[in-house]
Amino acid sequence: MSFFYVCSGKTYFIAVINKPPGISVSGNYFKTIQNALLFNLKKTNLKDALEIPLPVHRLDNQTSGLLLIAKTRTARVNLGKQFEEKKIQKKYNAVVIGTPDKKGIINFPVDGKNALTRYELVKTEKSLRNKCLSLINLYPITGRTHQLRIHCKQSGFPILGDKLYKEDLPVFKGKGLFLSATEISFYHPETKKYMNLSIPYPQKFDKIIEKEKQRYFRKKNNQNFI
Repeated sequence: MSFFYVCSGKTYFIAVINKPPGISVSGNYFKTIQNALLFNLKKTNLKDALEIPLPVHRLDNQTSGLLLIAKTRTARVNLGKQFEEKKIQKKYNAVVIGTPDKKGIINFPVDGKNALTRYELVKTEKSLRNKCLSLINLYPITGRTHQLRIHCKQSGFPILGDKLYKEDLPVFKGKGLFLSATEISFYHPETKKYMNLSIPYPQKFDKIIEKEKQRYFRKKNNQNFI
């Protein structure tokens, strides 16, 4: 679990972590991000310090990437308000099965509520098992539970490794969900400075696309040779 401290002077108000896949943010589990924060983030010396640093939003258990953490009560309230007012922007990367359009907006309701996601196609390669695998950028405009996973499935390009909304193929068994939160923008709750933090998407994204591309063309070349 990697940390990106966002500070003002010598006192820390917030932190951003790179959450690994396979760990829940919170809940009735021993192994959660919230429990881990107690041992990995020191309590700030500010008067309104939280006893335990708290995540201000969620990521699915299988989703990796950037997670915003509040270390003070003021920061928690401020960031919560920014989420409500849609001032916090997030970008995700995903590997999906199929070939989406170059860009578009998905507006299928989620749990009966309005839900919007913008997406951009980064690249597409041939796949022996799936015809095509594509790398895309996802920008959630609303924040419904499992919104990106549901929207991709409903749009005809399910996220690779999503066993909840698309039964996975044996060739990808054990690879996990190919979805990662790679960028977040917000206003610092103390300095009001606009912050933009980003990380590369996991290396496994390119590796699985390249592996499938090579398998496809090896098969095609062997057939042509015969």
